[in-house]
Amino acid sequence: MNTSFPQPESDGLAHSALLVSFIQTLIIENGGWINFAQFMDAALYTPGLGYYSGGAKKFGLSGDFVTASEISPLFAQTIARQVHQVLDALQTKNKQCNILELGAGTGRFAKDLLLEMARLEHLPTRYMILEVSAYLREVQRNTLQAELPNTMMDRVVWLDALPENFDGLIIANEVLDALPVHIIEKCVDGFMEIGVASTDGVLALKEKHGDSALLKDFVKQLNLEEGYTTEVCLMASGLVDSLANILRTGMLLIIDYGFSRSEYYHPQRNQGTLMCHYRHRSHGDPLIYLGLQDITAHVDFTRVAEAGVDRGLRLVGFLSQAQFLINAGIANLLQSIPANDSVNYLPLAASAQRLLSPSEMGDLFKVIAFEKHLDLSFIGFSSGDKSHTL
Repeated sequence: MNTSFPQPESDGLAHSALLVSFIQTLIIENGGWINFAQFMDAALYTPGLGYYSGGAKKFGLSGDFVTASEISPLFAQTIARQVHQVLDALQTKNKQCNILELGAGTGRFAKDLLLEMARLEHLPTRYMILEVSAYLREVQRNTLQAELPNTMMDRVVWLDALPENFDGLIIANEVLDALPVHIIEKCVDGFMEIGVASTDGVLALKEKHGDSALLKDFVKQLNLEEGYTTEVCLMASGLVDSLANILRTGMLLIIDYGFSRSEYYHPQRNQGTLMCHYRHRSHGDPLIYLGLQDITAHVDFTRVAEAGVDRGLRLVGFLSQAQFLINAGIANLLQSIPANDSVNYLPLAASAQRLLSPSEMGDLFKVIAFEKHLDLSFIGFSSGDKSHTL
């Protein structure tokens, strides 16, 4: 056990032990080995035990990591400008003006966005939240009920599955990075797939020769050096495919950290991008503190772009979070507060710096968007587009 991290409380350790036992049973049922995607899915999403299904605090200073929504309301308030443009276009076409958020975290983004949309006098018909965690649904409900009037709460609805069809704007902020990934290692005659086994009652990473046709085809495309280890997220394509299938008219907006394929599978990134987060410490051991730590991987945005275009969506653009927020007017929002109002201005200016700075979230986080049946020059993508790098 790594002793350089804060040690969990006894109830946390007990919770983790239950999840380990569940995964060990899963391994036995699968013949003594599960691939890493199966392990990651169990570690994050097992009902009542997985990281996103349990009750431990995840977001914010007292959690494990901080999202852009937790940093500042400026994030949602700026995105509201792009949302306003899309909903206005939908209204002109006599379409429903809905918003669908995937994985709403604590609900702060939804709260800040709805309040700003109300200020802009352009509330959506419905604000739909697709959330797989019963615990996070409750957190979101409490956040929204504490801040929103009843007339606004009446527009919010939680979904158990994607709707059959959708007109409006779909947003996924820091969703794709938490999708289960396969881990592969290139070898002379193909690839090894790294998974998890249980040895003497202890979970351990173990590799076996890869036999997945989908992974085999993808590895062939990459032309990796022997020994190169990396992640492949098959579920990202599946999710974008599903979203494209339901979108009749509107926009799909995805924000996450990651790279275009040439950067993701760069020769110098030969150990992959897998990252775990525990109490604001990042590390690379996915087998400790199961159920208490987040497990993520960076997003291959080229794969995301291919999935969207293959399903008939038009790629709007691909750029850094900083460029998107600047295009959408974050500077104007900040300037609307008098600089001599230091109590309000200074905290917002500091949070804007975190959202925009290349050394923080500004360059690492990317924004990619698709549209269907909208004839718009999208304000968030008015300059700095890097779609040519995909």
